[in-house]
Amino acid sequence: MKKFKCVFCGTADFSVPTLEVLHNHPHIDLLKVVTMPDRPSGRGQKLHSPEVAVYAKENKIPLLQTPNINNEEDFLTEMEKAKPDFFIVISFAQFLNNRVLKIPYLGCFNIHGSLLPKYRGAAPIQYSILNGDSSTGVTIQKMVKQMDAGDTVRKDVMAIESTETYGLLYTRMKFQAALSTNLFIRQLIEDDYETKAQDHDEATYAPSLNKEDGFLNFAECTTEDIFNRIRGLRPWPGTFIFLNSKRVKVIEAEFAYENLKPAEVSTKNNTLVIGTSDGSIRITHLQLEGKKATTDSAFLNGIKDEKLIITGRD
Repeated sequence: MKKFKCVFCGTADFSVPTLEVLHNHPHIDLLKVVTMPDRPSGRGQKLHSPEVAVYAKENKIPLLQTPNINNEEDFLTEMEKAKPDFFIVISFAQFLNNRVLKIPYLGCFNIHGSLLPKYRGAAPIQYSILNGDSSTGVTIQKMVKQMDAGDTVRKDVMAIESTETYGLLYTRMKFQAALSTNLFIRQLIEDDYETKAQDHDEATYAPSLNKEDGFLNFAECTTEDIFNRIRGLRPWPGTFIFLNSKRVKVIEAEFAYENLKPAEVSTKNNTLVIGTSDGSIRITHLQLEGKKATTDSAFLNGIKDEKLIITGRD
């Protein structure tokens, strides 16, 4: 039976289903798992291993934890002697230099959460929702030095539901990535795959997001833009507004039909509705800073007759 020698590079939990496929696949000889070092997290800042490292340790797979794969001379020399057939790279958070890219016979293959060349970069899943796309997918591309610019070898399309959040699409996509990997291995076994160059003129980008990207600008944005931002940034980094200068996390929302001015607040019928540039949105679930999450009705009951005003982040 034909077996491919493979090295896996990944870090986040998004990578784990794909690692499981490789570990359990009868046609794969998994030489090594490479991931990031343990890092402090939580209130006590205790060291925690990446999910990929946890899986590798539990299943006794040879493991390398490093902040930079390119500087691991012993590992690189070992792999140059072992002559792996390919690397699989997914949610790894490190760039591979030319020496690493040249080690495997078939190449290094990255699994990316968009239909390349659309949304190259760190946050493709979120941007697909932020922009209101109705579909996205998983691309497997042969890696080159330029980020997400290599020839593609496989694309699998996924529909995006109109109310789908980033968290749900992330979960669905990590399993699609594993399925795509399994299908790609079948193509390798049958020697039935071809590379296709990306049209670089069509490339768009999805750079990293931070907490401040969650600010909801009701004064300027459309209803659709606000709604997409709420679902596209849930659960991370989350979205927020300032009501009477207090930071309020926006958890869930729905379209409303009140005729309001942009950023105007209505509490009619014990609901929290805010005007946008072209309509209005009801904030159904929210969390005042330092308080527990609640419904808009419970929130309004707690503040009694206080008049609410949207204020700026400054």
